[in-house]
Amino acid sequence: MKQLIECVPNFSEGNDMNIIKQITNEIESVEGVSLLDVDPGKATNRTVVTMVGTPDEVCEAAFLAVKKASELIDMRNHKGAHPRFGATDVCPFVPVADITMEETVEYARKLAKRIGDELNIPIYCYENAALIEERRNLAVCRAGEYEGLKEKLSKPEWKPDFGPAEFNAKAGVTAVGARDFLVAYNVNLNTTSIRRANAIAFDVREKGRIKREGNSVTGKPVLDEKGNKVWTPGSLKCVKAIGWFIDEYGVAQISMNLTNITVTPVHVAYDEVFKKALERGMRVSGSELVGLIPLQAMIDAGKYFLRMQNRSLGIPEKEIIKIAVKSLGLDDLYEFKPEEKIIEYKLAANARKKKLVDLSLTEFTDETASESPAPGGGSVSAYMGAMGIALGTMVANLSSHKRGWDNRWEEFSDWAEKGMKYQSELVRLVDEDTDAFNKIMDAFGLPKKTEDDKIARKQAIQDATKNAIMIPLKVMEVACKALEVVEAMAEIGNPNSVSDAGVGALALRSCVKGAFLNVKINSGDLDDKTFIQTVSEKAQEIDRKTEELERNILEIVHNKL
Repeated sequence: MKQLIECVPNFSEGNDMNIIKQITNEIESVEGVSLLDVDPGKATNRTVVTMVGTPDEVCEAAFLAVKKASELIDMRNHKGAHPRFGATDVCPFVPVADITMEETVEYARKLAKRIGDELNIPIYCYENAALIEERRNLAVCRAGEYEGLKEKLSKPEWKPDFGPAEFNAKAGVTAVGARDFLVAYNVNLNTTSIRRANAIAFDVREKGRIKREGNSVTGKPVLDEKGNKVWTPGSLKCVKAIGWFIDEYGVAQISMNLTNITVTPVHVAYDEVFKKALERGMRVSGSELVGLIPLQAMIDAGKYFLRMQNRSLGIPEKEIIKIAVKSLGLDDLYEFKPEEKIIEYKLAANARKKKLVDLSLTEFTDETASESPAPGGGSVSAYMGAMGIALGTMVANLSSHKRGWDNRWEEFSDWAEKGMKYQSELVRLVDEDTDAFNKIMDAFGLPKKTEDDKIARKQAIQDATKNAIMIPLKVMEVACKALEVVEAMAEIGNPNSVSDAGVGALALRSCVKGAFLNVKINSGDLDDKTFIQTVSEKAQEIDRKTEELERNILEIVHNKL
C-alpha cells in the first residue's frame, strides 16, 4: 500500500472563483495528488480545499498553492465571518494510509520551513506538529487574527517557528499542522441570533464557558487560587464550537470542528445540539458538512438512526447513507451529493476505472457474451453468489419488518447485516476474478529475450496463476458461509418468502460449483504440486459442505411450501 496523506488548506477567499481556480490549478498540476474537494463559503470568505496523495507530492502541491495564494490574496482587504490571519490561513496534514502521525509531522514541518524560507511568510506549527507546547491549539496561535499580527510578531514569545518575525501585510501568517481526521460540521438553527447560537455552542463544546458569579451572563468571572478564570466544560468531548450568522442562508449556525469522530461522532454532535437548542427554545433545521467525511462516519450515523427506528441495519450502503443524510438534514441548505462529500467515494471516482459491477445487468451479460475472454466463469460465479445471498438478506429484512414480529427486528437485522457483509465481499470478487485473469495475461506478455527475462517471466506467470487459484477459492469460502444465513432464513424467516431462500441456496450452490471449476482449471498450469494439493483438499471440503447445506435448505423449503 502506498503512503497517503491528506492536506486541507484553508484559503482566505470564498467569492472570487477565478482566484480559487488559479490556486487549485497549482494543486492539480502535481502528479500523484488528487484534488478531492473545493468548498468556497461566501459569508466566511474562505475556501476549504481537500487533496490526497503521496507525501512528497502533497508537500509540493501545498507549497505551490500557498505561493499562488500569497500572490493573489491581499489580507489588507479581507473581511469574513471566520477567524483568520493569513492568505493561506491553515494548512493541516492528516495521515490516511500506511503512514504514522510522527512521519506526517515531519512532512508538515518540512513544508512549514520551505514556506518560511522561500516565501518569507511567518509560520506557526500547531496541533501534533507544534514545536512549542503552547501553540498546539490553533485558536491560541490565531488569537488577535490578522488585525493583531503586527503587534503580535513584535513580541519575543510569538517569534514564528519558521520564516521572518516580520509583519507580511499582504500574506499574513500561515499555520501548518498535523492532526487526526477532523470533520468541519455546522448545525443550522431556526434563529438569526448569534448570541443565542453562541450560547448553544458554549453548552456543547469541550472548552465550555467561563464560570461566573450569580448571573451566568453578566456575573463576575470565578477565579481559581492562581487567579485564572474557571471554566465550566461543555457536554461534548473533542469538539470546538462557535455560533455565527450565515447571511447567504439567513440562519444562525453552530459551527463545530469534531477533532476525533471516534469520541464524538457526527450524529452524536447533531443530537446534542438538537437537545440543547430545544432547552433554549430553538429548533435545529438541518446541518452542513464543510469538506469531506469518511464513509464509516456516515454509515455509523445511518445505523444510529435506523436503530432508533427499530429498523434493520442490513440494507445496502447507499440506503444507509440516505438515512444519514435525511436524519442529519444534510440537504437542508443545498443538495448533499455523497459522491462528492464522502472521501472514499471521491477517491474511487477520481480513479476513473470502470468496474464490472458498475455495469448494468444487460451490459454485464453482453460483455460476458462477447468474444472477450473476461469476464468468464469465475466472475459469473461470484455474481451468482452475490445474487443468492442478496435473496437471503431480503428475507431477513422482510422478516425484520413483518407485522407482529416487532420484538424480533434486531434478531433479523443481525442476520441481514451478515448477509450484506457476504454480498459485498462477493461483489468485490466479481472484479477480483477478472483482474486475476488479466494479471496472468500480463505475465505472459513479459519479455523473454534473455535467460534472466525467461526466469522472471516464468516466476511472474506462476505467481499470477496462484492468485488466479486463490480468488475462486475465496469465492467458494464466502459463498459457503453465506449459505448459513440462507438456511436460517429458510427455517425462521418470513414463511411467505421461503421460496426466495430456496432460490438463494441454489444460486450460492452454483456459485461454489462454478468457482471450484476455476480452481481446477487454473491448478493445471501450476508447478507447485504441494500448493495444489492443499488448495484442492480445501476446495473439496467446501464443496462437500455446500452440498450438505443445500440439501438441508431445500428440504426445509419444500416442507414449508
